[in-house]
Amino acid sequence: MTALWVVVPAYNEVARIGATLDALSRQTDLDFTLLVVDNASTDGTAEVVRRFAARSPVPTRLVEERQRGVGAAVDTGFRHAIAHGATLLARTDADCLPRPGWVAAARRTLTGGAAMACGRIEARRDEHGPLGRAVFRGLVAAATTFGRLRPAHRGPGYRAPYRMHAGNNMAITPAAYLAAGGMPRRPSPTDREFLNRVRRHTSAIVHDRTMVVENSTRRLRAYGLRRTAAWYLDRGSGRLSPDPR
Repeated sequence: MTALWVVVPAYNEVARIGATLDALSRQTDLDFTLLVVDNASTDGTAEVVRRFAARSPVPTRLVEERQRGVGAAVDTGFRHAIAHGATLLARTDADCLPRPGWVAAARRTLTGGAAMACGRIEARRDEHGPLGRAVFRGLVAAATTFGRLRPAHRGPGYRAPYRMHAGNNMAITPAAYLAAGGMPRRPSPTDREFLNRVRRHTSAIVHDRTMVVENSTRRLRAYGLRRTAAWYLDRGSGRLSPDPR
């Protein structure tokens, strides 16, 4: 029997997490446990989750991770899920909107033999107009190409080719997660390092375009085009916050 858990790290997401939880409640596959990891929020994030849990169509749990940083929150969530019987793991973020077939696609890919599944990200339609969404698609495409060509992402130590990996749209087996050493317990960005950890362990990494998550574009608004491009090309956030509100 498969026990799928969806982990959602959250920090001060009172304005957005309600929509994320609602999107998860509308999945075509509701046979999962939802775990929100509150990363020491100072707003009403936890209370939004508690109110949702009272009406949720899926078992919903809330745990707290005081160590700041999305990596610590994700790692705590995945390890909590594994300790409580999870046999499949998926993750999205508290500012994202998984489309209705997301959980079903993650389950299908992992039970079909993948150790890890990476999905497709699109820009949320409620944060930017057509131009902003087009810019977002261009940034993702540029980051994908850059990642494939970057020497640090190639070499005999990797068992699978590099693909663009968004931490807010991924699924993994507990065995692969633990064998790779888990998510780096530090602030964002963590996605590339984690993907490369998994690539050193297994070749069974699948890019599933039917796993679709609508991604927040607030970084584009907070950083501007040039700095956002630098972020997606793994150049960091400079003097700006790596976690824009």
